[in-house]
Amino acid sequence: MRSIEQRIAGSLLQSARERLGLSQTAFADLLGIAQPTLSAYESGHRQPTLPTLLRMLERAGLELRLELAERDNHDAVVAEWERTLDEATKQRMRSQGYRLASDAA
Repeated sequence: MRSIEQRIAGSLLQSARERLGLSQTAFADLLGIAQPTLSAYESGHRQPTLPTLLRMLERAGLELRLELAERDNHDAVVAEWERTLDEATKQRMRSQGYRLASDAA
């Protein structure tokens, strides 16, 4: 299985292509690349450089927007939420296969 780093550019390109409703061939023509190259990008077998990815998205009339955000601690948020639940709700969730954070402790 390919790592996230190996899949992200291809996933972005595939998402852009699907958003525009284009086949791989039509999208590759729009981007000015060969269809096999686009296929290799989308499958994660090849990765474009960031400047290349940005140029391709620009040709498609799209732009990549990134945002830095403070890291949140999902486990702490879930544990805090679970503490607000009554015991009957906790039992119902357990019976449905939900594993509570407090069960792991």
